[in-house]
Amino acid sequence: MKSVFSLSWIKSKQPRKQRKYQANASLHTRRKFLGCNLSKELRTQHNMRTIPLKKGDKIKIMRGQFKGQEGNIDRVDIKRTKVYVNVAQITKKDGSKVYYPQNPSNLMIMALNLDDPKRIKNPKVKKKEGDNDGKKSQ
Repeated sequence: MKSVFSLSWIKSKQPRKQRKYQANASLHTRRKFLGCNLSKELRTQHNMRTIPLKKGDKIKIMRGQFKGQEGNIDRVDIKRTKVYVNVAQITKKDGSKVYYPQNPSNLMIMALNLDDPKRIKNPKVKKKEGDNDGKKSQ
């Protein structure tokens, strides 16, 4: 096995290589690991199946002790590939509450935070019927 991270790595059946790929990935590559399923309505609306999570998204927890609860994302930890949701809190022995880290694969996006206009790329750009790419017809 190579000791340097490679973007050209495609796949392997060996779990040790899969774990090594994720552990040695750079932060801009790790952001892709934060992909999460969209709800059925959002899938048809945006023609996408998954999208990376972002602070402010409304999500539903699908697995674990907080299953079925809906809330907003408070923090996204790219380095550890974890997401912190405002409804998933545990109480420590001293009485303080802390956010419980969630794995993105156990979540489903119910509503997107569209503050950034570049977040959703719409490949279907409709042209006006009279528009000929700026050329005048003679």
